[in-house]
Amino acid sequence: MKFSLRFNNDHPVVNYVRWAQLAESNGFDQFWVSDDLFFRSAPVILSAVALATRKIEIGTCILNPYTINPAEIAMIIATLDEVSEGRFNLGLSSGASDFLNWVGISADKPRTAVVESVRAINRLLSGKRAPKDGEFLKWTDETYLRFTPLRRVPIYIGAMSPKMAEEIGRIADGGLPLLFPPEHYQNVIPHIRKGAKEAGRDLADIDVAACIWCSISDDKAAAEDVLAEKIAYYGHAFSETILAQLGLTHTDFEPIEQAIMAENNIEKAKSLITPQMLQFGIAGSSHELIERIEKLTALGVQHISFGPPLGPDIDEAIRVIGQDVIPYFK
Repeated sequence: MKFSLRFNNDHPVVNYVRWAQLAESNGFDQFWVSDDLFFRSAPVILSAVALATRKIEIGTCILNPYTINPAEIAMIIATLDEVSEGRFNLGLSSGASDFLNWVGISADKPRTAVVESVRAINRLLSGKRAPKDGEFLKWTDETYLRFTPLRRVPIYIGAMSPKMAEEIGRIADGGLPLLFPPEHYQNVIPHIRKGAKEAGRDLADIDVAACIWCSISDDKAAAEDVLAEKIAYYGHAFSETILAQLGLTHTDFEPIEQAIMAENNIEKAKSLITPQMLQFGIAGSSHELIERIEKLTALGVQHISFGPPLGPDIDEAIRVIGQDVIPYFK
């Protein structure tokens, strides 16, 4: 079993350094940071993390080819892999259209954009030229890195739709499918398996991280409160596929989006989160977390990725998962 942590990029940089060191000493294999718009820069955060750690793998979850050109993504990840001495993983996907709309970007043909970007970045990080006359990329023969990268950096594709999940199996080294609720894995893995089969690949060779949200504390009310805040901020950006797992639609999140985005009223937004919506994640004690993970391992999961908010006290949540949960499954 492999275990990783995922964070949003909404905390001071110094916190990530501390959390990464704590994760490294508590048996975690990977440490991922998102690059959501108008928060702190994930590549900068991960540069600090890389210099403060020695073994744990680090990665972005996710970069997208709309706000950062794939050429610059290749430059960033090759440099981060150099700084981390070969410990970097790229998490890439199309990004959430709700957030891209803020800056006037229309995410046309997201699957095409991701596929063409993955192939181009793989060529660049393999020391090759990456000319492309595609639907998304229009690159000349002058597209190549002017330095020698350490290696071809592994690429994990983030997915919330069936078609993007297929691409994990078809072209990626790993996958970061968002599982809301966690048991959604059983609906996602057939699509990944389909893509792998069509590409003649073995699913066992693809590191599929079961990406869940959790909030760990013996104080269940406190755990649910911080989970509610995450759901309030991101719920409106979930895909229809994700929402449908719990019988929800975007209409259900319209008043919440209005409260948190337009009115900037977090408390009001949290008050609108229903028990049904809280099922997107796991809130409670480490024992409750273990019970839910057991259901995932029964489905064949080999990599659990614990995502935000983690808990009211993030340091304590990392320690509890490291001391109670990871040893249970190792």
